[in-house]
Amino acid sequence: MGYRRPNGEVGIRNHVLILPTITCSTQTAQRITELVDGTVTFIHQHGCAQVGEDYDQTFRTYVGMGSNPNVYGVVVLGLGCETHQARSVAEELKKTGKPVEVVSIQDNGGTLSTIAEGAKIAVKMVQDASAQQKEPFDFSELIIGTECGGSDACSGLSANPAVGRVSDKIVDLGGTAILAETTELIGAEHLLAERAVNDQVSKRVYEVINAMEDRAIKAGVDIRTGNPSPGNIKGGLSSLEEKSLGAATKAGTRPLQELINYAEKPSKKGLVWMDTPGQDIEQLTGMAAGGAQVILFTSGRGTPTGSPIVPVLKIATNTGIYEKMSENMDINAGTIIEGKETVDSVSDRILDEIVATCSGKKSKAEILKQHDFGIWRIGPTF
Repeated sequence: MGYRRPNGEVGIRNHVLILPTITCSTQTAQRITELVDGTVTFIHQHGCAQVGEDYDQTFRTYVGMGSNPNVYGVVVLGLGCETHQARSVAEELKKTGKPVEVVSIQDNGGTLSTIAEGAKIAVKMVQDASAQQKEPFDFSELIIGTECGGSDACSGLSANPAVGRVSDKIVDLGGTAILAETTELIGAEHLLAERAVNDQVSKRVYEVINAMEDRAIKAGVDIRTGNPSPGNIKGGLSSLEEKSLGAATKAGTRPLQELINYAEKPSKKGLVWMDTPGQDIEQLTGMAAGGAQVILFTSGRGTPTGSPIVPVLKIATNTGIYEKMSENMDINAGTIIEGKETVDSVSDRILDEIVATCSGKKSKAEILKQHDFGIWRIGPTF
């Protein structure tokens, strides 16, 4: 059950997003959400003194967050003098047909009057959103994101393969599954290239892997000093290649249809790879901006990670972490390690949880208001 949008897409949540286009307006946006129930926002440090591809990527992320079908309407909140102009973002968002309004701190004469104006607009949007009725929708209209964070030696044996089976099932039903984490696919790229639908996609696989490696080389650093992380190593992972082989299992077995840029919306159904870094929050944000309505997040070390607009289902790779962090973890895949369940049976449970979440059940991260947000910066600040 979901909310049909003017452009035909379906959202599984009905948020009114207060979208700050500059770090200077994030606190004002936060104040509005504190006043108006039904609104969400995010804190960030971006929006000004960005140029070139870095500017484009941040702009694309802003627009993607507002365009996500889980968002009913958007109040775009700017300062007024920033590089990423609120009106430019709003013009792109209006193409979706959803309600979009612009509020400027400088035009309104300061913080307090802006809070009042933004809250007034938000109240009307929330009331209109609350009147919208849910309707049934098909798996073919679903985009799921897949992610692993705080991986351990069990990740590639339990939760990740189970998510891979879910990915296959979603794809077989006509839907879309996004694979991310380019950094954590280094060493396993050949496996995905072999599954590419054509030579162009296969070539693109090696291009993005080489580009990620080149960034580290140009920076004069060893990528392996940050990946695997100390927690990964403590959890039993020996190398980036071992971690990548486990991470790649989230992609299931279906053909790789395309490889898209960060925060870009898939243009094809099926398995899609989004070029993101391995950093959890940045890849999560990229997939949300790419239109994912729900995200599956596996973890062997435990994490509270969530999103302001997308339900994030946390899947424990081992029973110990599921029990230890039960307030954060939604599903236990550690039963596979214990021999109590198969990968297939756990994937069935995950699919059932997706259906329940789409129909309104809240994830642990939503209940705890874990509204994480971070954009992958690919250029310097000027």
